[in-house]
Amino acid sequence: MIKTYITEPGEIPTEEEIREAEEVEKYPIVFDEDCPELSPAMMKAFKSAVVQRNRKKKRS
Repeated sequence: MIKTYITEPGEIPTEEEIREAEEVEKYPIVFDEDCPELSPAMMKAFKSAVVQRNRKKKRS
């Protein structure tokens, strides 16, 4: 199950949200055919795309 919490800048997470985040850190990442582990080249391309996306967001 996936839970998503959206916080606004300056908003402080609740104690429950902090506790859940700490609990999740104990579990390993599990890759499968729908979500394979990225190769170093794919990771570099992904990071580059994120940087470009964030640049566009700042201008808007």
